[in-house]
Amino acid sequence: MRRRLFLSALTPGLALRSQPFYPDKADLLYWLDSAGRRQPVRKIEDWNRRRSHILANIEKVMGPLPAPYTGPLEVDVTEEERTHSFVRRKITFIPEPGDRAHAYLFLPLAKGRRPAMLCLHQTTRIGKAEPAGLGGKPNLHYARELAQRGVIALAPDYPNFGDYVFDPYANGYASASMKGIVNHRRAVDLLLSLPNTNPKRIGVIGHSLGGHNALFVATFDTRIRAVVTSCGFNSFYKYMKGNLKGWSHKGYMPRIADLYHAHPAEMPFDFTEILGAIAPRAVFINAPTGDTNFEVSGVHDCVEAARPVYRLYGKSSLLRAVHPDCGHDFPPEIRRQAYAFLDSAW
Repeated sequence: MRRRLFLSALTPGLALRSQPFYPDKADLLYWLDSAGRRQPVRKIEDWNRRRSHILANIEKVMGPLPAPYTGPLEVDVTEEERTHSFVRRKITFIPEPGDRAHAYLFLPLAKGRRPAMLCLHQTTRIGKAEPAGLGGKPNLHYARELAQRGVIALAPDYPNFGDYVFDPYANGYASASMKGIVNHRRAVDLLLSLPNTNPKRIGVIGHSLGGHNALFVATFDTRIRAVVTSCGFNSFYKYMKGNLKGWSHKGYMPRIADLYHAHPAEMPFDFTEILGAIAPRAVFINAPTGDTNFEVSGVHDCVEAARPVYRLYGKSSLLRAVHPDCGHDFPPEIRRQAYAFLDSAW
């Protein structure tokens, strides 16, 4: 029996249910007190009250975030290839007892302390191999590109992609999204365990599935200082005209349908709040005008909702969105802008 079976109840626990529900998720400059009264957010201490409610409300949907596992990573190298600019290793590591995750690790040959990026793949059968540059779409080979730029890059498989087979629900999770957060948080542990990693320059990048998983892990792991999210989100009200069934299958969060009827008005959180919860850390957003998965006006809604929080911190320049004239893609020029943004934000 795995240690996490106690998490499998369908209904959120009492502590999570007691968190206030926010009907207006576009206005982030208020918080609800114990009597349900609106209180203004005028300073960072006020915002931290709202932020704590956001995280708790995300857990209502994804299931509770387990305590960090601090046991040995037990990294096992199964393949290694050297190029003129980096060493690429195929590895496995332990994210939690009874599980072994799969990833590609890129170690640049450049000397000195290096920035490090967690590189999350889209919905593709080959999983980590695509950002690693070993197949799939050339526009999504960002782990290899970053390594060529001297960045340590780690590209893990999401559950049931690539080489990684894992049933979150048989192992006590309420969502695959929460299992992704657990694994990705552990991947940050791995990056920080490397002697050449600069701990002040940890980031995450992802497209589509990886685009929202980048936001999810950054929301809960403040060691991540910068986020690049491509074609990864919009407001729930603008997602497929408010039909959230695409978010509620077993690859994501079944409670969205089971408890919240796949309806935005019933959802405990929205991406407006996720962007705000990442503040004041750097976020670069690629949101193409022709993305039919995540309609662009819904991205505008989220960015405009989060901007006041960034202003509260005096960090408005660290929230940037670009809108190329293309579909669900991550074009070369936008990737170059994203990498330049990371260089300046760190």
